[in-house]
Amino acid sequence: MLIADDLDKLLDILPDFVQNPLNNHPKKKFLIEVVMDLGRRPEARFPDGPEYLSNMRISWYDLDFSIKKIPNFSADNRSGIESTLHRISSIKNRKGNIIGLTCRVGRAIFGTVSIIRDLLYDDSSILLLGKPGVGKTTAIREITRVLADEMEKRVVIIDTSNEIAGDGDIPHPAIGRARRMQVARPELQHQVMIEAVENHMPEVIVIDEIGTELEALAARTIAERGVQLVGTVHGNYLESLIKNPILSDLIGGIQYVTLGDDEAKRRGSQKSILERKTFPAFQVAIEIHSRNHWIIHEKVDQVVDQILQGSIFSLQKRKLNYNGSIFLECESFNSTNFMSYNGNNLSSQIKIKKKVNTVSLSNSQINILNNLRLVKSKFINKSNFNSNHNIYSNSSNNIIHIKLYIYGINIQQIEATINALKLPIILTRDILKADNILALRSFVKNNSKIRHIAKSKHIIIYTIHNNTIGNVIRALKEMLSLHKVSDIDWINICMNKTARELDALFEVRLAIEKVVLIKKQSVELLYQINNISKLQCKLIKIYNLKYCSFGESQKSRLKIFPV
Repeated sequence: MLIADDLDKLLDILPDFVQNPLNNHPKKKFLIEVVMDLGRRPEARFPDGPEYLSNMRISWYDLDFSIKKIPNFSADNRSGIESTLHRISSIKNRKGNIIGLTCRVGRAIFGTVSIIRDLLYDDSSILLLGKPGVGKTTAIREITRVLADEMEKRVVIIDTSNEIAGDGDIPHPAIGRARRMQVARPELQHQVMIEAVENHMPEVIVIDEIGTELEALAARTIAERGVQLVGTVHGNYLESLIKNPILSDLIGGIQYVTLGDDEAKRRGSQKSILERKTFPAFQVAIEIHSRNHWIIHEKVDQVVDQILQGSIFSLQKRKLNYNGSIFLECESFNSTNFMSYNGNNLSSQIKIKKKVNTVSLSNSQINILNNLRLVKSKFINKSNFNSNHNIYSNSSNNIIHIKLYIYGINIQQIEATINALKLPIILTRDILKADNILALRSFVKNNSKIRHIAKSKHIIIYTIHNNTIGNVIRALKEMLSLHKVSDIDWINICMNKTARELDALFEVRLAIEKVVLIKKQSVELLYQINNISKLQCKLIKIYNLKYCSFGESQKSRLKIFPV
């Protein structure tokens, strides 16, 4: 990881009694900012806390000494040092005189973006969240360089305070080939955003610190024109953005919706609920909790929906190790207590289950992953086939999951029960995709439509008299008894098989698990050549089912029978 900070240029504007202690300080390269307030001792701030630099107190002369070495302050009380990324902010009294300076160190850190490099190849709009000073601007600067230089995209930066590309008319080299549009006054940022799209044909717009309703509206307008966005906002968590009435439009906006009686019964919820208004302007949200520890939400629309519904959702934690490798960890959380977790400590009250998957990627593996994002080859198509049809199982037990439709019962209660008991059941809101239906007896009795759909689609309806936890558990365990399948090692079965052989094996598995075992019906398979037909026969035997071959000798097919 390469760091360029031009720290000496920042120290040159400071008085000698402030500059000299910093030149000899052992933690000089970790300096965050220097604070000089009138009548107080100068203070240096480091990641592990502040330190006083001298016993002398700042005078008018000391402040004037520093102010004369930097350009004039803009309307937002910020200035900088030409050809650097440093930022100097001023504090003024009621008369407009400067009585304090905050000199923040600006660094270009090359290599930070490797933690999310794979996401940049998806052309999705990315929103970075984090508290001030956590490294959002440093990250967005590096993202800009990668998009402009490595991916050769047309990138335009909306640089309101000259913090991304540095002070002066010539942008800092850290942004690469990207172009920079300066903003005369902070309140005009939204106008410059629209002007950039209309006049300069960008593929990517980069915006730092979206903070007003007009800027959020401009970001949505840009997204609807098909331009990729990369932006930052203040906020620790995605839920804090959902609760922000000004900025919630960036992730789809929130509105109250009144449901009809039937829909409220189907969901098992109140009639007035919160829902997302529209598609988010940003498809990916990243929470930056520290410089090397990020939390990724790759599908913002789905995560926002799950948070509003009080459902369980998954998040991905990524950590950049000192050796350059990346540590990935996926965990599930209950969104009702979403604010209780933070990047380092996870509350036991909301942690539903332990890590689902943990992996550490080396630099070579990261490069391979990035290349796979760009290549549309047969290998990727084959991987998608395996993923979509669940031939390879990530679970050691290879459990078959049941799709369950809930009607008239609180869906959060069912979801919590399934996770507490670790049952292989997935809830669905599409009744046509369900294997089973679980409903209150009184609701089903008065709804002929559901009974008709279940009968036509051969879906079994399980009813309970009331939604007590005991009744729910008994119903769930009863339906699992019909779906019990032999423990099959799919990884070994599918090892070294061709695409055609995998197709044939998947046909057998789908026929057995969706028809023979559940609906108790026989199934005729498609014609296969002799070698592939033998593979199918071996798989049928593993399921302990009977089969026969019928038809002409050259075009014989297999038929599987239920027990």
